[in-house]
Amino acid sequence: MPMKSSHLKLVERTVLRPVAATRKPNAAYRVREHLTEAEMDKLLAALKRNRHGHRDWLTGLLIYRHGLRVSEACDLRWDDIDLAKRTIIIRRLKGSNDSTHYLERDELTGLKALQRSYAKRGINSAWVFVNERGQPFGRMGIARMIERAGEAAKLPFPVHVHMLRHSTGYALANRGMDTRRLQHFLGHASITNTVRYTAMSPEPFKDIWR
Repeated sequence: MPMKSSHLKLVERTVLRPVAATRKPNAAYRVREHLTEAEMDKLLAALKRNRHGHRDWLTGLLIYRHGLRVSEACDLRWDDIDLAKRTIIIRRLKGSNDSTHYLERDELTGLKALQRSYAKRGINSAWVFVNERGQPFGRMGIARMIERAGEAAKLPFPVHVHMLRHSTGYALANRGMDTRRLQHFLGHASITNTVRYTAMSPEPFKDIWR
């Protein structure tokens, strides 16, 4: 006996219905693209516990303090740094604008200590961040180092190295830095790339009910 058309449609719907994919745990999905200042403190503390803790901590600190892309951190040279004047030349990539930043006291102390450690190990490199063989630290090496530090710090989401640059933007905007100044600090050629940080800052709304 032939099937009725309504039965055929039911069979087609049953056969063709896709199998629902198993959803991964929430922790496997990226919830945001930056770290808070408290989370950055945890990440830097985790880096400090590494085998080459001082170098790793300083790498993370300079990336965060100066909003570096990972390639800009790899390309950082000792002749970009003037320890006497406490300045660092930030050579931007991707068509961004170069600038000169001041070094904070802990950065200055950290750089001097890194120089001394290299001298003791007989490392004489033009690059600031080098591996055990004295070769420039590669992009993948730094990226993996930051990922592992995020896991060691038990942060509730996966961490990738470019999050540190975004963290710089949000942290400075939350401290009240205006959009134009932040644009210059991060080297953005267009201010539209900077607005994302200041737009999320609560600073303009502070004390509005007082």
